[in-house]
Amino acid sequence: MSHFPEQPTASAAALGWCPYFEDQLAPDEAHLLKMRVATVHRTRLTARSSTGTVRLRLAEAAQTAGFAVGDWVLVDPESYVLYRRLDRRTLLQRHGGGRQVPQLIAANVDTLFIVTSCNDDFSPARLERYLALANEAGTTPVVVLTKIDRTHDAEGYLRQTEALQRGLAVVMLNAKAPEAARTLAPWCGAGQTAAFVGSSGVGKSTLLNTLAGRSGEHAQATGPVREADAKGRHTTTARSLHETVTGGWVIDTPGMRSLTVGGVSAGLDELFAEIVDLAPRCRFRDCTHAHEPGCAVRAAVEAGKLDSARLDRWRKLSEENRNNTAVRTGPRGNRILKMPGQGR
Repeated sequence: MSHFPEQPTASAAALGWCPYFEDQLAPDEAHLLKMRVATVHRTRLTARSSTGTVRLRLAEAAQTAGFAVGDWVLVDPESYVLYRRLDRRTLLQRHGGGRQVPQLIAANVDTLFIVTSCNDDFSPARLERYLALANEAGTTPVVVLTKIDRTHDAEGYLRQTEALQRGLAVVMLNAKAPEAARTLAPWCGAGQTAAFVGSSGVGKSTLLNTLAGRSGEHAQATGPVREADAKGRHTTTARSLHETVTGGWVIDTPGMRSLTVGGVSAGLDELFAEIVDLAPRCRFRDCTHAHEPGCAVRAAVEAGKLDSARLDRWRKLSEENRNNTAVRTGPRGNRILKMPGQGR
């Protein structure tokens, strides 16, 4: 069995174990190891426990696709055979589009760091997709604006971002600067888990190295960014769990430039709370805020109280979400989930 003894020990509580998981244990499972999935590959899993990281043995015909980095699992202490996965507190998953199975991003995450840089990568529309994902999963979103040293209008980027959602936490930093770890420390304390998402080249791997105190050969690989369009190469190719210098844990993820939304109705309502609040004042209960008379939402746009571009993005995301969200249909007592437009 493969061990990774170079990693320091960490208690279950320091790894993020809490009463939510403890309550799931059966009396006859007390002897099993409580481990947290550290990496997920096509044919293998590694997991972290209080004594370090090991490669798990899977039962015959078991698949790794149903596991996410951050999952808690119970493992036989002698054979390291994975016994079962515990229910998740939170799950970040990327909608596959159509009938495709969603892609698991990370599990049991407290904070989602949505990283974007103050250059051509900055896109309110893309940030809103990530925010809807975080809201639906029940994680706390924090937008991290990087490369503030390369712009003369960092405050402008800050104002645009803060306007995307009520009470949204937004921080600005230089990913390479030592103070970046202090800036993110409130979300990276002992037992806390954060995950990084964002496009390639925005500084996720650099931030991870700063938070984990890594340099030289132990650092996560980083890559150059094309100045012409601010796009970077994918230097992170797999999701992985890393300890921070402040005692927390971060999950690094490959860069994503596209993110399809589906099954995030509650997340969209939280994201576009100002539109949701106005909707009950519309004349018609099923108002689409597009052409109906007596629309309070369009009236707010005309009065300059609501950004028309914001309404356009709400309409686009809402339609995309409807098209990618399964609905329960069929006779009572025999209802099934079907995607909109799916045949019998």
